[in-house]
Amino acid sequence: MVRCPVGALTPKETFYPTEEVQSICPYCGVGCQMYLGTKDNRLVSVRGDKEGPANRGRLCVKGRFGITEFVNHEDRLTTPLIKRGDHFEEASWDEALDLVANKLRSYDSDRVAVISSAKSTNEDNYVMQKLTRGVLGTNTIDHCARLCHSPTVTGLVTSFG
Repeated sequence: MVRCPVGALTPKETFYPTEEVQSICPYCGVGCQMYLGTKDNRLVSVRGDKEGPANRGRLCVKGRFGITEFVNHEDRLTTPLIKRGDHFEEASWDEALDLVANKLRSYDSDRVAVISSAKSTNEDNYVMQKLTRGVLGTNTIDHCARLCHSPTVTGLVTSFG
């Protein structure tokens, strides 16, 4: 196994999982197989599945490092926030969804465009385009989740870890 000689492509902190579950990376349509490691009900590690036909154990930067950072990030919102005046207040899901639905209802479909995030999962981007086209009535949607999936580039970036 090849290792990064300077440690630049290794996690900042290493935690050894007590349990692993096989999964598929949620970030794009390649279908890279991986193992998600947990310890004390917390996601602590991600490693590529060497038997995965799409990735043969390799993962891109988002798959290798992005999942644990996203799931465990201390700033991750778990409750909806509504802006009242110049500050945000916690709200119920029903209140937040009603507010958004009423605001979107006030726009004509030819005046709406949607941009989704590359940090969202593949499934989230799919649902966003279904909402944009089916509910908002516009095809004006884009996201920057297009990744380079050349086996040579992916292998070069991830074979060190």
